Amino acid sequence: MFSHLPEPTLDPILSLSVAYRNDSRAEKVDLGIGVYKNSKGETPIMQAIELAQKNVIATQKTKSYVGLAGCEEFNQSMVDLVLGASPVLDRVSVIQTPGASGALRMLGDLMKIAQPNTTVWLSNPSYVNHQPVMEAAGLKVKHYRYFCPKTKQVDSQQMLADLSQAGKDDVVLLHGCCHNPTGADIDFATWQQVTSLAEKNGFTPFVDLAYQGFGDGLEEDAAGLRYMAERVEEMMITTSCSKNFGLYRERTGAAIVLGKSARDAANARGKLLTMARATYTMPPDHGAALVKTVLQDAELKSIWREELDAMQKRLVSLRTALCHEFRTTHGRSDFDFIQAHKGMFTVLGFTPEQMIRLREEFAIYGVGDGRINIAGLTENDISYVADAILKVS
Repeated sequence: MFSHLPEPTLDPILSLSVAYRNDSRAEKVDLGIGVYKNSKGETPIMQAIELAQKNVIATQKTKSYVGLAGCEEFNQSMVDLVLGASPVLDRVSVIQTPGASGALRMLGDLMKIAQPNTTVWLSNPSYVNHQPVMEAAGLKVKHYRYFCPKTKQVDSQQMLADLSQAGKDDVVLLHGCCHNPTGADIDFATWQQVTSLAEKNGFTPFVDLAYQGFGDGLEEDAAGLRYMAERVEEMMITTSCSKNFGLYRERTGAAIVLGKSARDAANARGKLLTMARATYTMPPDHGAALVKTVLQDAELKSIWREELDAMQKRLVSLRTALCHEFRTTHGRSDFDFIQAHKGMFTVLGFTPEQMIRLREEFAIYGVGDGRINIAGLTENDISYVADAILKVS
């Protein structure tokens, strides 16, 4: 049965972690896999999550099944977090999923059933898992221009020109904030323009919100999405608790559908539940129980928001420190784009060969497409990393 299968190829990101761990050099820096790290280079359990975990352990009386939709209190909490007090809440449905990748696949499968000829438009570049997940769901994929390699910023004019070609059978996937891999986000004016195109041409927006709170702040990062949700007839959203709650291994996410009516949203949810039954039956409970506990307790929510704000500010300070090192020590301003980017990631504009040099000569691990994880830096790494980047640039 298996003898004809091809040899597997290594995952371009996850394989870096293995290589990093096996690297015996004392001075090494992991800027590959997208996890937040503190100044000690650790990915900590947030204090709010630790306290919630004690609460859950003390009060949870059963490990029985939670149901196809997962924890309904978690689901409502995620809708509130993402959409706030939006007037469209009466035509929204949501299910808990095994991480945001699980939500991407569920909504991909939903699109294939609801509209089999759907084409999904992805930014160029986009999150490495977007295209394989959509294609695995049987959907066609196109790309719209997004990132300008010269300026290292969003080329909104080219982006809007491409999206003007999307029509009623198309879905346009947008990064809610902290674009992965580039770190370059569209501004609010561009959100407004994409919304106008969706209203005019009839395509359906699909927003992947994996880093809410890591860009400009919890509310600010959802502003464009909320503007859009209040104006379009239909919309899909995926959201993740991996980054802003630090629940990477718990695989905690949600798929949200905005329908033309409450009935349409309910029908979409029903189909999602049918697909969940045939795929994973129900999502893992522990992460959702922790998030629900945090968001429904005023004291825990306050602690969490303070922690999240501190994480966001640390990312900004690391970007500032790295650019300051380039400018003051080396007299170079051509890396100032790093300070303008948002969230965890930045694309350096390096070739795969240059990224190999960073790894082989300096033990600095980044993705072959030039993406580095700013959150992987410690304050003590700044000078070493800046020097190495310049040596291979």
